[in-house]
Amino acid sequence: MNRLIYENSVSHRGHLIVPFVFGMADGYSIYSYKLVSDLGHKGKFHKSENPAGIYSGGIASLIEIAKEHLDRHTDVLSQVDYFKSRYTYRHNLIIIYQQCGKYFYDHYPPDSLRNIAAPKLFPSEQACINWIKQGLDRPSATSTIS
Repeated sequence: MNRLIYENSVSHRGHLIVPFVFGMADGYSIYSYKLVSDLGHKGKFHKSENPAGIYSGGIASLIEIAKEHLDRHTDVLSQVDYFKSRYTYRHNLIIIYQQCGKYFYDHYPPDSLRNIAAPKLFPSEQACINWIKQGLDRPSATSTIS
């Protein structure tokens, strides 16, 4: 699988829709998607790949396919955009959350929806971002931040 295209991800109905190139046909990209649920492992579509079973030749149309599927089949009733504070850095997805005045994050590498975040709290969103960038910018940094 090619890398996940986090920079084109879209939050919809308690899920993050993450496109990726599924394959090529006649020199054109065929796109698919994966989902992250704001319910985490309790969500029926968390880390699922293309539950609609429909592919597309464009990212925008693929996102619409995923949205339509979620509109009909989601198990999430969240009114809060859990994925509002998300960033891509060096093709990694960073999602920052705030709770009780402290910040923490999820960190997904470019090639999988495997959360590799360290269990650490931060006093601000910017402190969290700086710490993550520092870890990813280290020459010896591979897939984890420590």
